[in-house]
Amino acid sequence: MSLTSTMILVSMESLFSRLYHRIWMTGPVDEHNILNSVSVEIYVDEFHPLNIGLLAMRGRELLCVLRTPKGCIELLHRYNFEIKGKRAVVIGGSKIFDMPAALLLQREYATVTIAHSRTKNSEEIVRQADIIFSAVWQPNMVRENWIKLGAVIKDPSTPHGYRVVGDICYEEVCKVASAITTPAVGGKRTMPLAMLLSNTLTSAKRNHNFM
Repeated sequence: MSLTSTMILVSMESLFSRLYHRIWMTGPVDEHNILNSVSVEIYVDEFHPLNIGLLAMRGRELLCVLRTPKGCIELLHRYNFEIKGKRAVVIGGSKIFDMPAALLLQREYATVTIAHSRTKNSEEIVRQADIIFSAVWQPNMVRENWIKLGAVIKDPSTPHGYRVVGDICYEEVCKVASAITTPAVGGKRTMPLAMLLSNTLTSAKRNHNFM
């Protein structure tokens, strides 16, 4: 049985009320076919073409929100940081964090720029930002002279080798930023899991008419 056929059966099987998976597959696997074969109603991490499309259309109800970008926005809300009208820069170009994060910031009425590997004068662009999300997995790439006074920074990068090091050079940037979350100081390790559980609960409520 092919992997696509298996995913279709999983989507149809009521015993699998929720599904979470990551595209860490190697070899000749067609990621697009796999994602298209998963029912959007049970895919709680919501890296699904339909939900990404809904995310880009302001005013449409989202089924679920990708867990790490959702967590970054949730942290801003929890600590009462204003997003509306602010200038935000997302550093990176990945489809699993940077683009969804930029779309979520736009839904909150921020003015958003994505700075990627082909962007010219990245430092100048980042220096204008009130809110910075960085997920390029380059340890200590963002230095003090990139940051304007009082900026809020979210650094959801992953561990590098045996150390947890974020994109943000914390020792420098903490002198000018008003707030930083980064793995280097224990930042976000449990946050994506909390958002995943939140998505699972939301999906279960919707599918069982408890919304």
